[in-house]
Amino acid sequence: MSSSRKEKVMYRPAQADEDCIKVRLDHRTIVLIKSMKKFAYWKEKYPDAEVIEPAVPGKK
Repeated sequence: MSSSRKEKVMYRPAQADEDCIKVRLDHRTIVLIKSMKKFAYWKEKYPDAEVIEPAVPGKK
């Protein structure tokens, strides 16, 4: 008989590169995005979303 258990999904932490933008969606959620076009998508879902900084220090 086969087991009906769900397999655990393992997520890796996001790897920031020079093109990433760090965005705070709410008080506990931060995402990394590649472009401001993606920010518009998140802003629709999270009206309080704000750009924090480029994910890689020294990049503006």
